[in-house]
Amino acid sequence: MSESRTSIDGERPAGGYWLYASHLWLLFSIALSNIALGLTLLSSPWTGRWRSIPQGSGRLLLALTAYVLLLTGSIFFSYESETSLSGFGELFNLTAIPLGLLLVRGTRQTRRLVDFLILTSVMIAGHGLLQYWVSQGDMAHRIRGPLSHYMTFAGILMIANLLLMARILHHPASRRQQLWHALGLVIINGALLASYTRSAWIGMAVGAAILLLLSAQRRRVVLVATVVFAAALLLAPVRQRVSSIADLNDPSNYDRICMAKAGLMMIAERPLFGIGPNLVDERYPIYRHPSAPRYWVPHLHNSFIQIAAERGLPELLAYGLLMLLSLTAAWKRYRHEGRQHSHRADLLLSSLAGLIAFNVAGLFEHNWGDTEVQRLALFLLIIPFISDSPATSQRSRPPLDR
Repeated sequence: MSESRTSIDGERPAGGYWLYASHLWLLFSIALSNIALGLTLLSSPWTGRWRSIPQGSGRLLLALTAYVLLLTGSIFFSYESETSLSGFGELFNLTAIPLGLLLVRGTRQTRRLVDFLILTSVMIAGHGLLQYWVSQGDMAHRIRGPLSHYMTFAGILMIANLLLMARILHHPASRRQQLWHALGLVIINGALLASYTRSAWIGMAVGAAILLLLSAQRRRVVLVATVVFAAALLLAPVRQRVSSIADLNDPSNYDRICMAKAGLMMIAERPLFGIGPNLVDERYPIYRHPSAPRYWVPHLHNSFIQIAAERGLPELLAYGLLMLLSLTAAWKRYRHEGRQHSHRADLLLSSLAGLIAFNVAGLFEHNWGDTEVQRLALFLLIIPFISDSPATSQRSRPPLDR
């Protein structure tokens, strides 16, 4: 009995916790991450707390159930059900939500996971900067670190950057820790800028603005970010990418507009269940705008349009509900616990800012379909619930239940 209580309080995590955490720490290798998540799932009947889920997470699980049922419907009613069957592969990723709710409990366990995730991301960013140094980092040789694609690389760094910013701005640290945090911020921001990934830049800017607006201690982060950004602007490719963000004549921007038009046609044709998972790339030429720069695209470079086109508007609604429930929980808990005086303000605000940044970036890139980045987003979804210690949960229950 005492062993169980110790685990719940976050002092001595069980084996299931370490397996779950490792699937996030190993995102630099999707094969290793898959093995870790698979082992977590297989061992969960013995390591999970089946009779106890965090307060308020029941609605999140109901929204997840709706999402899965609608995904099943979209596969069943697909234009090509056999091709769309592989869409069930997403269910493996989605198990990270119930597994996290069962295996991670309390502020200490959550913060430990976040800290190691930041450390892993700093190493990934360092790997990318080394690539930049070797390849001279032009648009033809965009850095991706140890990952398979530069978009994945940038998506992970965007979220990790916000986790670290929230830690700096909203959690006390010693002077030595502050120096390490500042160094990590420089490395992650430098690699993020060197990736030339505009969608991640925009998402990062929105998330950072939220964290800064809610913080009373902005000077250090603003100073570091300003220095990194000013240094990056000395590089011609970065200046060109920044200036092209709002340029509708930019071929990449115009291509995204054409993709959006094609996606809206798909949605109008089959609004309830979509054309079917994994069929957008196959059927894109049918809906392609005549002036689109590319004849084929792997996806529509917009998570919202992609989900609705593949799976229908109800599935997009279920996705939005997942996000809304987590964002609402994070904000309510942050406000109720006294904002700056909350012992887990950094965790709640990293979830809030990270999810908003993820969805803003999703307007320009299908990051929900990127396995590694999606796994981080799924973790952000559950932070408001799993970071709740038993004592905090008891104090918070009456106001949140109204």
